Amino acid sequence: MRKKTLAIVGCGKLAIIVAEALTKGLLNDYKIIGTYSRTFEKAKNIADYINGSKTGYTCQPCRSIDELLALKPDYIVETASPASLRELALPALKNGTSIVTLSIGALADNEFYETVKKTALENGTRVHLASGAIGGFDVLRTVSLMEESHVTFETKKGPHPLRNTVVYHPELQTESRRVFEGDAIEAIALFPTQVNVAVAASLASTGPENVKVAIESIPDFVGDDHRIEIKSAQIHAVIDVYSKTAQIAGWSVINTLRNITSPIAF
Repeated sequence: MRKKTLAIVGCGKLAIIVAEALTKGLLNDYKIIGTYSRTFEKAKNIADYINGSKTGYTCQPCRSIDELLALKPDYIVETASPASLRELALPALKNGTSIVTLSIGALADNEFYETVKKTALENGTRVHLASGAIGGFDVLRTVSLMEESHVTFETKKGPHPLRNTVVYHPELQTESRRVFEGDAIEAIALFPTQVNVAVAASLASTGPENVKVAIESIPDFVGDDHRIEIKSAQIHAVIDVYSKTAQIAGWSVINTLRNITSPIAF
């Protein structure tokens, strides 16, 4: 059976996890044929790694999205940013290329979400939302289809990831503080790379405008603790995931890719 072709957009630590998983035999249905990153050297590093691992095919580092799409990959793995997804989603889908993304925050914009959905339908392509650092999408989706429900999303993190946001204050280094309360749309506007998982949970359930998000900053806290709660007349479920590093996000991409080609999908 022909291997499906992959291209990677965003060649940081999470993309390296995907490349290493492929060379270790965890993605035997795929081959990585192209890489792109805003920093060309990062794209070249992953391409050189693939080319040096005796895969039997060539991976090309690219200097633009257009150059990457010219390779006609079956799938793009996007691990860069919501801004990156907004740039590449429509051209990729029209190119016949499906997307596996972690930058789900871009889809909090309902107009963009609907355009992406329409474009995918018209071109026989799909957008797969990787679970990132959280889980429970199946429960959220099921309960929201079943009956009216209410969803909240709370996250705890240290002050360092908030340094380049409007909520940061030096006092966060020494005192705990709830730095944000609002809906998922407002959250992604303020924290474009911090709360993709909140948008993912909202898309799987009651919608970004209906999911209440709270972010608490805790001094010396390492990692992220995400807690989703959904309540309905019959169901009360809590998904609480602590992750010391972001590695689980990269591995969620691997799980998504395996599900795409597996005869049994989890």
